Amino acid sequence: MNLDIKKMQEKPPYAMIAILFIGAFIALLNNTLLNIALPTIMDEFSVKPSIVQWLTTGYMLVNGILIPASAFFIQKFTNRRLFLTAMVLFTLGTLLAMMAPSFGVLVAARMIQATGSAMMMPLLMNVMLTAFPIERRGTAMGLFGLVMITAPAIGPTLSGWIIEHYTWRTLFGIILPFAILTLVYAFFKLRNITPNRDMKLDVFSLVLSSIGFGGLLYGFSSAGDKGWDAPIVYGTIIVGIVALVAFIVRQLSMDDPMLDFKIYKHPMFALSSAISIVLSIAMFSGMILTPLYVQKIRGISPFHSGLLMLPGAIVMGLMSPVTGRLFDKYGPRILTVTGLAITVISTFYLSRLGMETGYYFLMAIYTVRMFGISMVMMPIMTNGLNQLPMISNPHGTAMNNTLQQVSGAIGSAVLLTIMTKRMESTGAELFAEAKASGNVPSTAEGLAQLQHQLGAQAMLDGINYSFFISTIVAVVALILALFVKRVMPPKNEKGGQ
Repeated sequence: MNLDIKKMQEKPPYAMIAILFIGAFIALLNNTLLNIALPTIMDEFSVKPSIVQWLTTGYMLVNGILIPASAFFIQKFTNRRLFLTAMVLFTLGTLLAMMAPSFGVLVAARMIQATGSAMMMPLLMNVMLTAFPIERRGTAMGLFGLVMITAPAIGPTLSGWIIEHYTWRTLFGIILPFAILTLVYAFFKLRNITPNRDMKLDVFSLVLSSIGFGGLLYGFSSAGDKGWDAPIVYGTIIVGIVALVAFIVRQLSMDDPMLDFKIYKHPMFALSSAISIVLSIAMFSGMILTPLYVQKIRGISPFHSGLLMLPGAIVMGLMSPVTGRLFDKYGPRILTVTGLAITVISTFYLSRLGMETGYYFLMAIYTVRMFGISMVMMPIMTNGLNQLPMISNPHGTAMNNTLQQVSGAIGSAVLLTIMTKRMESTGAELFAEAKASGNVPSTAEGLAQLQHQLGAQAMLDGINYSFFISTIVAVVALILALFVKRVMPPKNEKGGQ
């Protein structure tokens, strides 16, 4: 470690980090604002749940495509240039989304936003890893989590209130001035603190990663609407897998890869990645399935839907610095195992929802679930990154953010597909039973009312089944957590012990 980095770690550049925090906070707030609005947008543009999810999964997909290249960009360009470029793209995407005349334009605007937000989180995490010594990283990453979780805490409730009183376009309208102010402030105040080196981007690697991650997500997302036997579905999944394998093989054969997969020779980093992937699938699915249940099944207003999710987000935010300090003191295993056990139990309770499940009971279960997740996310990620030499930090942060985004997107798509298929089969069974028992009304009005009732019951069964699958996914993460142990980074920059 050179003297400049040692000096910076003695007195971290908090003002610099604050600017990056603000940009990342705005980008994350924008994403969480939209979750509550999905049912409203679905009705306005007359699109199915499997289509409207592209506002969320498409955003995560672009992040998943671009974040692998973030290791290159962070090393090649200054943090000032990267942040300013990211904020310009994010601001332009926000403006286009606010004025979007059609659903297609809205999806395109979201993807432009994502091209900007893709750089923010890896850049911020890399600055944090550079600016703080290892014995203070847990606490530092905990504070990072506190700021980042504030957005989910504010987002759903603010979104619900806005949707109830204004239009969904206002969600982008309130983000826009903050994005502009952050951009202007960063232009005058942001300076360079991360080390850079001369590198060349391997365009073919970028193409392969785009086709790989894009093909996988499109295939899984389209399955709910087109069916798993559709050529476009299994065809894009196969193409995605082949491209992804080719991408990995190419990276392993390069002296200076775009994304260094050799970091997986560090066992705790590999294990932390696996647990993060599984946990992301469970977390993102819950953030989409819960509003669907509350608004579509129970008929609860968007505002109260957001209010229901508020305590969970607040608890998650408040716990983040606490778990950071506990990590510095006790290590990751006890936190990870305890947190995942809580996540498994609470997710199972969410798979037992009924037509009359109490509002405050649901709020309590959701809050406990977020409490469990808060004990796992930052500690397990920090422990994995701690095993890497500093020169591999950009690749580690890029890999973590890539896998989190892509696994969350694919996991959400798969679980929504499972929900849709289960809903369709259950709905057909319920209607057949009603027809066999002679309970099908003869009037059009009565038939429409019956179909609405059976549709709600079918959707409830689909949501419960998806939460049950999510429970099994969380159990996998819990089993993996039993093998976690505390690690220290290699003693030299090349990874030697």
